[in-house]
Amino acid sequence: MEFYKLTAHEIADLIQNKQVKAVEIAESFAQRINSVEDKVKSYITITCDIMTEEAKKVDSLIEKGETLPPLAGVPCGVKDNMSTIGVKTTAASKILNNYVPVYDATVVEKLKEAHVPMTGKTNLDEFAMGSSCENSAFFPTHNPWNLDKVPGGSSGGSAACVAADECAFALGSDTGGSIRQPASFCGIVGLKPTYGRVSRYGLLAFASSLDQIGPMTKDVTDAAMVLNLICGKDSMDSTSLDVDTPDFTKALTKDIKGMKIALPKEFFAKGMGEDTREAVLKAVEIYKSLGATVEEVSMPNVEYGLPVYYIIAPAECSSNLGRYDGVKYGHRSDKSVDTFSLYEQSRSEGFGPEVKQRIMIGNYALSAGYYDAYYLKAQQVRTLVKRDFDRIYEKYDVIVAPTSPNTAFGIGEQTDDPYTMKLADVCTIPANLAGIPAISVPCGIGEDSMPIGLQIMGKALDEETVLKAAFAFEQATDFHKLKAKL
Repeated sequence: MEFYKLTAHEIADLIQNKQVKAVEIAESFAQRINSVEDKVKSYITITCDIMTEEAKKVDSLIEKGETLPPLAGVPCGVKDNMSTIGVKTTAASKILNNYVPVYDATVVEKLKEAHVPMTGKTNLDEFAMGSSCENSAFFPTHNPWNLDKVPGGSSGGSAACVAADECAFALGSDTGGSIRQPASFCGIVGLKPTYGRVSRYGLLAFASSLDQIGPMTKDVTDAAMVLNLICGKDSMDSTSLDVDTPDFTKALTKDIKGMKIALPKEFFAKGMGEDTREAVLKAVEIYKSLGATVEEVSMPNVEYGLPVYYIIAPAECSSNLGRYDGVKYGHRSDKSVDTFSLYEQSRSEGFGPEVKQRIMIGNYALSAGYYDAYYLKAQQVRTLVKRDFDRIYEKYDVIVAPTSPNTAFGIGEQTDDPYTMKLADVCTIPANLAGIPAISVPCGIGEDSMPIGLQIMGKALDEETVLKAAFAFEQATDFHKLKAKL
């Protein structure tokens, strides 16, 4: 049986009911990776040996009659900006080409405690800066639906390996849409939790006030199960929220009668594909048929989300990436003659063009004489964006919108057009600025036969309602059943 085609919850049921051994599942995924990875290139580091050893432990524990966590034995990919002890963690950057952490990220610890085998570390745009997975220092990842197209970014490797059935689910990180946009491009489910819901300890920081780790899965049920696993207060992360973690799978009911849904006109941005617009509007009609109320609303400050993001995120990245200086770890230039040239040469050789550009923009925005005009002003407008959301949530349960204005574009098609490239995140960035949960679910197929995603945003810490709305739509349609044909 081709176990790799199954969802995470289907695999979990087979293992828990002793219908199949975890080792058989691991072998199935190892064979799948060996079969298609050279085409997709979703992994920077493959760890099939680690996956198999963990699967053997799961089988041994089951034989002893022990009760295991729900996802035990279910193979998972991990974005390569999350620390994994003993396994190279590069953030897809030359500056960390040979970096092997001596500690695990908290989310990786939680995977290990739950006996989840790791298939490997997935590719990304360098330090999570990009929208296409073309900014990786090593190689671009290809979209399994069409190998000439990008998978989205920055979690393009995680999205592609789930869509290509090279893992049952994956973890990604989302700073401005880096879980949801690639999920949309690759026809899978991607969930960005509330900021602080999941620990960021061990995540190689890009923009600390925006970054959040979340699940990338084949369906909404899997997303809820993975969220159950990775949530929780962490003393190692000062931004981690001390709140109860509900069982998110209990929110998965088809009954959404009476749910109030807002449809902001500002999310239907200029340049949006007509096929994307039609798919989202058809999704709205499905919600109405399920008994929900949908009303068009206005969120006037949302249109400033993109420029605000591209001041705040580079400012924070310029600070966070200051630690990579060639001294303690990472790439160290052999061309330096003094301390200053060591810093300069190591960073010049180690960072790619996109990262250098954002560091320079960030330093400029934070510099004396410009701080008030740029960074402070951006933070003030960020507050206005958040107030737009707060105002809508006084009356509505969730907001629906496109995940991305268009379907996946061709590899190399937008590399010389940074403005158009950045517009791919115009619909996802506002949720990061507001710190709210948001999910992308498949809602259609574009004129180019590529997937289209529907974005559902909810109130802070109300992932349950977001998942409920996503599940109801998923169960009323068959888009999540459509698969890439590799």
